[in-house]
Amino acid sequence: MQKLIRLFERPRAEDMVMIAGWRQWADAGAVSSGLLTYLIDTLKARKIGEIDSDEFFLFQTPVSQFLFRPQMKFEEGYRKSLVGPRTEVFFWGDERKGVVLFLGDEPQMRVARYAEAFFELVQQLNVRRVAATGGVYAAVPYDKERAISCTYSLPRMKEELSEYAVSFSNYEGGVSIGSYLNDLAERRNIEYFTFYAFVPAYDLSQILHQPHNIALDQDYKAWYDIMVRLNHMFRLGLDLRDLQQRSEAMIAAIRKNIDELSEKLPSVPLKEYLARLTADFVEKPFTKLDEVWEHALEDVLKDIE
Repeated sequence: MQKLIRLFERPRAEDMVMIAGWRQWADAGAVSSGLLTYLIDTLKARKIGEIDSDEFFLFQTPVSQFLFRPQMKFEEGYRKSLVGPRTEVFFWGDERKGVVLFLGDEPQMRVARYAEAFFELVQQLNVRRVAATGGVYAAVPYDKERAISCTYSLPRMKEELSEYAVSFSNYEGGVSIGSYLNDLAERRNIEYFTFYAFVPAYDLSQILHQPHNIALDQDYKAWYDIMVRLNHMFRLGLDLRDLQQRSEAMIAAIRKNIDELSEKLPSVPLKEYLARLTADFVEKPFTKLDEVWEHALEDVLKDIE
């Protein structure tokens, strides 16, 4: 297993946590891959290692000649770049609080060995809890709090996780790597959980009378709603204003596009369709109790003054 894991650095912190994402099946709105890339870039996290990807990926299959192959770029016959599957490990923090940021491609084969390597890495870096992220497309309002579904590895975690305005998944079916890892995490007694955000996606075939789907490629609102929870849970102290502003700008842009489309196509009941989604939707906003107490204390102090 040591051969699969290559660590260039072994940072130490009093409290070490991990946030993990994959370029994977359950990556609607780029909640898994895009959010991790954003965190790595924004925090200027430094790369500290990787997991060797060679034995977890196919080069080609008889069915598809292009789906699995690495991508190469040539200029005048000279190889400029080669990009293939990769799994990289980054670190941000200090000696008190450390965050391991894990971003990889979802493995195509030998998934049990991949899971062993993943949790061997977790234990080598002394990570106490792993938070994975994912996205699932659903017919939900674009301008409301994202619904968050949760899976977890150890029964004792449920009570705490229930405080984060999540629903607990009852899904049955094909599994992504983010959910698959729950099994080995429990056998190793590792605290591991996944937050899946429901990302807006609309099938407009019935109202347009022709096949037409709309989905968010990058759902900044989902990124923000997940990070508000992780920021609080891990006591990271991150400034999330940039993500919040991106989220608000995205929602405003969508609303403007809907208004423009409704003016051009007044016979299409697009706003009515979205209004029905909103009417049936129940928001579960995450309220940070420490901030509630802080604001309440401020009000009391003002009254005393």
